[in-house]
Amino acid sequence: MPEIGYDVPEPETECDDDNCPFCGTLSPRGTVLEGRVASDKMDKTVVIEREHDVKVPKYDRYMRRRSRTPAHNPPCIDAEEGDTVRIAECRPLSKTKHFVVIEVLEDGE
Repeated sequence: MPEIGYDVPEPETECDDDNCPFCGTLSPRGTVLEGRVASDKMDKTVVIEREHDVKVPKYDRYMRRRSRTPAHNPPCIDAEEGDTVRIAECRPLSKTKHFVVIEVLEDGE
């Protein structure tokens, strides 16, 4: 398997997905994010949800916001709903998909 440029372990299984950073030709680069898989109902796509706090100056308090990012889920990684994952930026794979899952950090069982 080729080196993808990030310090992540390679998956145990191999796949024939052309958009896999480990088994295919997709090269991840740029931003690396961590989040929780909110949905895995699409084919080879997961939705990653990240929560962050935003300061509201009028009330001098913080408000919790969340952002949802679609990411490509290669068959050799196979992240499921509830897992904590690391995603990396890549070339646009569809209208909204610009990230790929490169590592499952924690199972969500």
